[in-house]
Amino acid sequence: LPRHPAAAPLAVLCAGVAGAGYLYATDPHEPGHLLPRCPFRYVTGLLCPACGGTRMVYDLMHGNVAQAWLDNRMLLLASPFALALLGKWTVEGLRGRRWHPRLGRRAQALVLLVAVAWTVVRNVV
Repeated sequence: LPRHPAAAPLAVLCAGVAGAGYLYATDPHEPGHLLPRCPFRYVTGLLCPACGGTRMVYDLMHGNVAQAWLDNRMLLLASPFALALLGKWTVEGLRGRRWHPRLGRRAQALVLLVAVAWTVVRNVV
């Protein structure tokens, strides 16, 4: 059976809201919580481009922008773009249209380059 075009973005949105609700009450700065560990950091001991993202979201939800900046600057800067993409995907789905964002090869290369550069910088500095 074909799914409605809004099914996937609404499922992602619901999962995000549920995760944010749990995270709001769970301080990731304190040990002993049921939160996922970064597999890249677990295997290599290095910070990946997204490491600190959970702490960053927690700090943003509690109004601590300065600490969120320290948790992961690059992810904080990229978050509005990701939220805009989720919004566009949801709106198009609710209008009954399937939406598939396309990144050209140059944009893909730029995203990869920035992620690799950020990984190197945050592990060297």
